[in-house]
Amino acid sequence: MSSPLPDALLGPADIRELAAALGVRPTKQRGQNFVIDANTVRRIVRTADVTSEDVVVEVGPGLGSLTLGLLEAADRVTAVEIDDVLAAALPATVAARLPERAGRFALVHSDAMHVTELPGPAPTALVANLPYNVAVPVLLHMLETFPSIERTLVMVQAEVADRLAAAPGSKVYGVPSVKANWYAEVKRAGAIGRNVFWPAPNVDSGLVSLVRRAELPKTTATRREVFAVVDAAFAQRRKTLRAALAGWAGSAAAAEAALVAAGVSPQARGESLTVAEFARIAEHGPRAPRPERQPE
Repeated sequence: MSSPLPDALLGPADIRELAAALGVRPTKQRGQNFVIDANTVRRIVRTADVTSEDVVVEVGPGLGSLTLGLLEAADRVTAVEIDDVLAAALPATVAARLPERAGRFALVHSDAMHVTELPGPAPTALVANLPYNVAVPVLLHMLETFPSIERTLVMVQAEVADRLAAAPGSKVYGVPSVKANWYAEVKRAGAIGRNVFWPAPNVDSGLVSLVRRAELPKTTATRREVFAVVDAAFAQRRKTLRAALAGWAGSAAAAEAALVAAGVSPQARGESLTVAEFARIAEHGPRAPRPERQPE
């Protein structure tokens, strides 16, 4: 690989110049906050452990700040961008700033929630500055759709980072925590200040690392069945599981029977359970007939 240009990454002036040329004004609707600090980009790439063998997928590349940093380090990068103007401009930015790596870059102009396949080799890593308003659903969709993704590093709102990485018993442990834990070992990987973004957000950001499990939790229940229990358990956080799962099981008595069979106290609450315990509950609840089940 040839050495990257010393000024390949975008700085604050570059970002504003690009935005002005494109007539781009970051919108709250799409949670757009562009990274303007090259050192932060390098830190993200370094923390993500991106190597020259990685095929990286990036969601929400924006003007290309992180894209360029990833291209310097990875074998190839595929960026998924929903915005028409940004998607149209990004290949030209890559070609201008890192011409020797442009052949290693691909763009998918789409809503990440609708992406089911990517061009080129299967991705090995997901690295992204995720829009605040869709961070969790996009993350879970990508992990489910692309099992080849071994490592993930996402920059999200600090509160979301805390929820994703929370352990059972934590006040912020909830649906995102359990569902992310289904796929991966999850941990906080650092904090990001507000001044590295344009425009500066009103909240702090955090990095979250997810390393995919070698095996999914062992259970005879499907992912959808397990996630249905998780959703029901946290829909009414203050209720005991016997009460919270009554709708899911058909009655409070049926919920209690499923909980007892799973070895979980009916008086427990969802925030105290591990993903394995949720899976055991799902095994003893209402099950859809397997021959008629739609593919996951």
